[in-house]
Amino acid sequence: MTTYTEDLVVASGNPGKLAEFQQLLGPLGFRLQPQSAFGVTDVEETGLTFVENAILKARAAAHASGLPALADDSGLAVDALAGAPGIYSARYAGEPKSGESEDKASKDKANNDKLLEALREVPEGERSARYWCVLVYLRHAADPVPLIVQRDWAGEILAYPRGEGGFGYDPLFWIPECGMSAAELSREEKNRLSHRGRALQALMEQLRA
Repeated sequence: MTTYTEDLVVASGNPGKLAEFQQLLGPLGFRLQPQSAFGVTDVEETGLTFVENAILKARAAAHASGLPALADDSGLAVDALAGAPGIYSARYAGEPKSGESEDKASKDKANNDKLLEALREVPEGERSARYWCVLVYLRHAADPVPLIVQRDWAGEILAYPRGEGGFGYDPLFWIPECGMSAAELSREEKNRLSHRGRALQALMEQLRA
């Protein structure tokens, strides 16, 4: 097994995501640093796919830091909405207007409310959806062969929110085999089942190889 002893910049300003990555990748010898340590802010996501946007984020972080970079792009794809909100999941209800709050909980609620409205005429049993996560690892900014993994998490969209945990669309994302929403799962169970948790495990397997 290859042992890594290098710094790795995470193309995210989310401290929870950084902690999650560190917990899983730390045993491989990586020392994770947030992109903010190198003055990197969120890049404009101009790609048309999760893969393209993840590469854009990883490349910007690697270029600014001079370090290998890890980025993810994820979102919800609803079959009845032709895959929407998709790459626009985080800003489905639009960006806050000038002077308005950037509060994460308010943004999540607005996105969830818009999703429920879009599915108002879609009956139960026809609300299938998948969470998607794409992870990109770049050895350096000009890496022509990045490591790319993607995993999904199948479920259904509820008619009303359930649960107090999680974030994003979790209160509306129903997992039939569990009999509960993603917002009702424990953190450990969610990490085991979710798109991001399984994508991280797949990435770890590639790095170990």
